[in-house]
Amino acid sequence: MVNLTIDNKPVRVPAGTSILQAAKRCGIEIPNLCYYSKLKKPYGSCRICLVEVEGVSPLLAACCTPVREGMRVLSDSPRVNQTRKVILELLLADHDARCITCEKNADCKLQQLAYEYGIERGRFSCLSCNYGVRRDNPFFEYDIDKCILCGLCVRVCDEITAAGAIHFSKRGFDTRLNTAYEQPEKCVYCGECMFVCPTGAITSKLGRYKGRKGDLSATETVCPFCGCGCNLYLQTNKKGEIASVLPRRDSVVNNGSLCVKGYFGYDFIRHKDRLSTPLIKENGKFRRAGWEEALDLIAERFGRIKKRFGPDSIAGMSSARCSNEENYLFQKFMRAVIGTNNVDHCARLCHASTVAGLADAFGSGAMTNSIAEIGQAKCIFVTGSNTPETHPVIALQVFKAVRENGAKLIIADPRWLRFTPYAQVWMRQKPGTDVALLNGMMHVIIKEGLQDGAFIAERTEGYEAFAAVVEKYPPRRVQEITGVPAAQIIEAARIYAAGEPATILYSMGVTQHVSGTNAVKAIANLAMLTGNVGKQSSGVNPLRGQNNVQGACDLGALPNVYPGYQKVTDPACRRKFELAWGLELSGKIGLTITEMIKAAGRGTLKALYVMGENPMLSDPDLNQVEKSLKNLDFLVVQDIFLTETAALADVVLPAASFAEKDGTFTNTERRVQRIRKVLSPPGRAKADWRIISELATRMGHPFSYESPARIMEEIARLTPIYGGISYRRIEKVGLQWPCPDKTHPGTKYLHKGRFSRGLGKFNPVEFVPPPEWPDEEYPFILTTGRLLYHFHTGSMTRRSQGLERVCPRAFVEINTRDAERLGIRDGQMVRVSSRRGQIRIQALVGERCPAGVIFIPFHFKEAAANLLTISTIDPVAKIPELKVCAAKIEKIG
Repeated sequence: MVNLTIDNKPVRVPAGTSILQAAKRCGIEIPNLCYYSKLKKPYGSCRICLVEVEGVSPLLAACCTPVREGMRVLSDSPRVNQTRKVILELLLADHDARCITCEKNADCKLQQLAYEYGIERGRFSCLSCNYGVRRDNPFFEYDIDKCILCGLCVRVCDEITAAGAIHFSKRGFDTRLNTAYEQPEKCVYCGECMFVCPTGAITSKLGRYKGRKGDLSATETVCPFCGCGCNLYLQTNKKGEIASVLPRRDSVVNNGSLCVKGYFGYDFIRHKDRLSTPLIKENGKFRRAGWEEALDLIAERFGRIKKRFGPDSIAGMSSARCSNEENYLFQKFMRAVIGTNNVDHCARLCHASTVAGLADAFGSGAMTNSIAEIGQAKCIFVTGSNTPETHPVIALQVFKAVRENGAKLIIADPRWLRFTPYAQVWMRQKPGTDVALLNGMMHVIIKEGLQDGAFIAERTEGYEAFAAVVEKYPPRRVQEITGVPAAQIIEAARIYAAGEPATILYSMGVTQHVSGTNAVKAIANLAMLTGNVGKQSSGVNPLRGQNNVQGACDLGALPNVYPGYQKVTDPACRRKFELAWGLELSGKIGLTITEMIKAAGRGTLKALYVMGENPMLSDPDLNQVEKSLKNLDFLVVQDIFLTETAALADVVLPAASFAEKDGTFTNTERRVQRIRKVLSPPGRAKADWRIISELATRMGHPFSYESPARIMEEIARLTPIYGGISYRRIEKVGLQWPCPDKTHPGTKYLHKGRFSRGLGKFNPVEFVPPPEWPDEEYPFILTTGRLLYHFHTGSMTRRSQGLERVCPRAFVEINTRDAERLGIRDGQMVRVSSRRGQIRIQALVGERCPAGVIFIPFHFKEAAANLLTISTIDPVAKIPELKVCAAKIEKIG
């Protein structure tokens, strides 16, 4: 520790602390323009933070001068203030001072300092203004004349985002910011540069002229897109428009960062396509209706179908985009009002195999560790996850671990990813061969004695049977199956085994297979084999795809469990909910989403209630999905837009978006967080929880809830892992389950000292080929996935002006060699077909996909990838094979 004084105030701080940081600790604010606490090293370019140090002749930059014992600092002396004033005058000489029309007026640090130091008009004339404004970026404007060259944007783009998209170009008075080599391709539009800019040089296009800082109201909430659960503020003006978005600087989840969707993806909230009144279909066309008529019709039709065909003739699809409270009420409605366990949601199409596989191995099917822990890991193994595009803020933790903390990165993915250049090993396995690859790595670990014998002996069971199966997967054999060179398998195994703590990140590239559950079990085996579970910065970490897919699972939107994963087949669990809800419940496991579609096609499922899901774009084999939905007697869809599924409905109910209601989301790290109402819903739209409650009441089972907070109280009483959750406790920061009581602090990472099931279970798993493999007629492996700029089925992001501009159409990635062989040019329209259908789509020729593999994102209805995919399902998790099917590609004309 070091003792010093700042402005005659004694300060005691750790050695290595800068004067600026020491001043902050004792409440003294030293002005600055180029300092940002998240950056590794101070830059010292603006010189505004100059201070006077006793015994030192020149003034020193407080941001980059470390403290020393006995140092005496003056931050507010006449000499310091006079020097700062001159520096400000020099900055303003080269600065366009048109503050009246500047978006950052009243929120500009340079303007504020000029005011504080009384600079009305500087002594120096303008040197190099009138460069104009660059408007070629879809999200930002860059006003060169307002840039003070502090370098913050350049540094955050390199150090935090790892994009390296911004650089200084030219020299002297002509120095300005530019993109790398004056090309925009490297920009990921994360908004970091705009967030740190201290002037009006970089501003958002989307909020222009909607309001300045003093005119806006800020409401804290949670991003509605991926499972990261980033904390942010929606700033609204007096007209009720969203004028801007700010990340929460002190968030333990996103640490002041957002991605392109989190910053710019909110046009959909007030889009002209929003549903604003109930719709009833008559003679094949929708007409507007009132709530009374619509709900009466639904209650009457559901009641009639239930009476005639039984409760199991009705099913419900809940939603990972709705709140915890709404998912809880939806499954309660299906179980208590309808009387069936036929309730499921989109986890069936993404992480059902995670829930099944990890629950079997560990006793809990969730992410074992926290997002912030990833940045401290010594080894990160990423498989089946395009993290920089699907979970960009989590990817920042990977970049941090590798670039700042020296972690080693292993990637197993057929496609090139944005952090592939940082990988120690990149294994390009054939899609669908994950089990063989993982078994091969574990074969090496056991053969070379790299396993954690003590952990295996003390905390696991089933090791011998597992090891016997792994013995059959030497690297040479695995090379033949996967296409990954044996040397890479050996290297990856050694790095992972030695990299304590080592963490595994995976997503749908692992789970969306008929072997998905086995692949998840193999990942769990790998973590237990090396003792990398139950400790900080280690574990098995499935990255959830949607904002509340974890919460929808937790709150029982699954056909086999009540909230908190309490089994419907367990008489004690069933009796608990019967007593709470006041009626008898079914003990029969219900239908999954994939089974609902097939049952509708057979005619055994008569009615379907869909809340916030869009199976007409998200499910496999869409031609069959459409036939099945049209075969229903009655279809109800509750959504914010008239989606492709809603277009087939008999009744459509207009719902409120995340910004128009209160509630909670649970992010991928099990953190339950508040969302807050910012705006009123359009027209007569209502929050989903209100719609469900009114419908239940009409059907003779009153749901009398005053607010989502009251629903959470009921959830806490019935759900042990949420037992300590309340709105009061999570008002400022979320809590991670399990949180069993009101004094529990939440759980940062799972399985410390003991697995949820007692002993961790090794599961022997064998490689089984995908159900459809390329052949002479269909020679390519088609795989699907997500893009950075869009979300799920595109119903929200494709109604965002900026996101749609930067990524307006679907494409099929094809390797350069395959394209040359087929005579396909980049940008050319091609036909991609499988045994289930065909689409017209634009070719994207390059090296991102390996030869023999093509990739199509599934967000685009005009070229729906799931017209081609296969509906064969995992026998355990019932998840469809969405990542491998046989396809062919042909040029058109």
